[in-house]
Amino acid sequence: MAIRERLSGNEAVAYAIKQINPDVMPAFPITPSTEIPQYVANYIANGKVDTEFIHVESEHSAMSAAVGASAAGARVVTATSSCGMALMWEELYVAASDRLPVVLALVNRALSGPININADHSDSMGARDAGWIQIYAESNQEVYDNFLQAYPIAEHESVHLPVMICQDGFITSHGVENILLVEDEKVKEFVGEYCPAHYLLKKEEPMAVGPYAVSSYYMETKRGQREAMKNARQVILDVAKRFEEMTGRKYGFFEEYRMEDAEYVIVLIGSAAGTCKAAVDKIRERSGKKVGLLKIRVFRPFPEEELAQALKDRKAVAVLDRSEMFSATGGPLGTEVRSALYGAKSKAGVVNYFYGLGGRDITVEDFEEVYTKLEKLAQTHKAEDMYAYIGLREK
Repeated sequence: MAIRERLSGNEAVAYAIKQINPDVMPAFPITPSTEIPQYVANYIANGKVDTEFIHVESEHSAMSAAVGASAAGARVVTATSSCGMALMWEELYVAASDRLPVVLALVNRALSGPININADHSDSMGARDAGWIQIYAESNQEVYDNFLQAYPIAEHESVHLPVMICQDGFITSHGVENILLVEDEKVKEFVGEYCPAHYLLKKEEPMAVGPYAVSSYYMETKRGQREAMKNARQVILDVAKRFEEMTGRKYGFFEEYRMEDAEYVIVLIGSAAGTCKAAVDKIRERSGKKVGLLKIRVFRPFPEEELAQALKDRKAVAVLDRSEMFSATGGPLGTEVRSALYGAKSKAGVVNYFYGLGGRDITVEDFEEVYTKLEKLAQTHKAEDMYAYIGLREK
């Protein structure tokens, strides 16, 4: 019987960590993720878990300790946001190239500068090529559910890659919602025990982790990471299927909302999906126009073929990025989606918008305007504002 609760996104992640009871948590506080290690530290102090909490002097040290502990054979978790993740940058690549199944609770926040503490995706999108699996949440329920699925994905023998579970800072991390929790016993059975085959403290198998790779070996390491990322695609779906059997809640690479007959589609990531769903319902009820939403859940590995199949027969598609890339091809998500549609020889018109940078609000009315522009694009086949900013103060 599911447990009904009211929790913030940060509380939900901390509760999931309590249920999983990882071996080690090195962490350093940074807004808006500070509450996660704080809650876990309280669980430890109250004897609810026996996780070893490591107090470090910086986020670089936190990920360094996570790498060391994972290499030694421990199940490891940490949490951070924004500039804290930027300070981890070097170690993000180390964790991925060493094939260490570390799980990072990332509370998305704009990177400086200028200094800003509110939500956008510039931190995780900046690390999109570091070799980490990236899974995003719309709601508190989703971030809890995603976190429970993280370790079975990361630790799978054909994957062994780190995973970051992302949620939007303050919007979900501090907002309180009704949530269904899974019973402790079911979580423990679902996640299982971590029994790595190879680790530094295994006396029967002396080994090195993260040695210097000369030119003759470096590329093979990268190829191995790519193969693991490809393997992760099926593992993510298999774990989601097991999770659905346990909870009834279904997950995949993305969620399709009112997409059965949709001609005009918005593609985005994260909490703004809820507002977009309200706009979709409003437009369909008021005018009957066939609008829909495709919400990306898994950004790495990117579900190119599945996404192209879901979008290729639409009349027009708008991809909304919550992170600037300063590229001639658009934002991070926009670039990936357009590439997928090009490969599928889709005739759908595609535009890329930027929204919500630094925590700026996006409204139902903003989404309605995007759908209106998509209808015009489908009629004229001319994109007038390919890389526009939604809600920008022009004057």
